[in-house]
Amino acid sequence: MQLYNFFRSGTSHRLRIALNLKGLAYDYIPVSLASEEHLGAAFKAINPQGLVPALVDDGRVLIQSPAIIEWLEERHPTPPLLPANAEDRARVRALAAIVGCDIHPINNRRILEYLRKTLGHGEAAVSAWCATWIDAGFAALENLLAADTARGEYCFGGAPGLADVYLVPQVESARRFKLDLAPYPNILAIDAACNRLDAFRLAAPALQPDAPRP
Repeated sequence: MQLYNFFRSGTSHRLRIALNLKGLAYDYIPVSLASEEHLGAAFKAINPQGLVPALVDDGRVLIQSPAIIEWLEERHPTPPLLPANAEDRARVRALAAIVGCDIHPINNRRILEYLRKTLGHGEAAVSAWCATWIDAGFAALENLLAADTARGEYCFGGAPGLADVYLVPQVESARRFKLDLAPYPNILAIDAACNRLDAFRLAAPALQPDAPRP
């Protein structure tokens, strides 16, 4: 497998975690968003949308992290990222979707670049934009997590799964935008539990080959 990704991309981060949890090896191919390599012809020949990540497996190109992660779950079902029960799967997917549908898409790089370059907003306004939508999503997540009295260390049950795969990169992003996470003790506890596992720790942006070095 070849993973085309960018170290700080939240969608790339979540896919690295999923691949690690599945124990799947891949070749790391960096695509620099900072130099707009993702908009060039070479990468658009792989993904015409010009977005990371893209996963190539035996010549097949897979795009969009939710679709890739679902494909991984179907092709490599052990260990599972989703519970066995249909209602439990719906709950886990909903937790993941709060991040994947309601927080990340309006805070990703191309949206922030539009705010900066087209609408002329400064960094304070951009950070406030990000904080607004992370706060809204995290408040809902925190309440749902607190209400689940059967939950273990993770978002659902006693093992990491799909919701954790989505949550941890969003916590990383929240810290980058200097969001106060004190109101979210359950989210912080889950993030700490996940990052004690190599699958999460080794996927962190700072440890990737294309991350800036001190």
